Amino acid sequence: MPERATRARAAAKKRRGNAPSTQAGEYVREEMHHKRSGKHPVKNRKQAIAIGLSKARRSGVDVPDKSKSKSRKRSSSSRRTTSSRSQSRSRSSRSQASR
Repeated sequence: MPERATRARAAAKKRRGNAPSTQAGEYVREEMHHKRSGKHPVKNRKQAIAIGLSKARRSGVDVPDKSKSKSRKRSSSSRRTTSSRSQSRSRSSRSQASR
């Protein structure tokens, strides 16, 4: 259960019109504090972030799920690779046409 002060800070950020990720940051901040003080035996910081985001979702913050947000993103390196492949193919077809 999140602390009352954390819920109040997140609600204040929502009233100010901050993004949902900023609101959820308060819950992550609380979880990091618990990790440092030894309240939670989390193994690493990523686990503490996941617990904080989960608390935020349960409290009503509109944070998207990990699976939905990850599927939308496409890395820039894979875009570069596909574009460089198509360019090399077009170059090779031009050189064959000139022969």
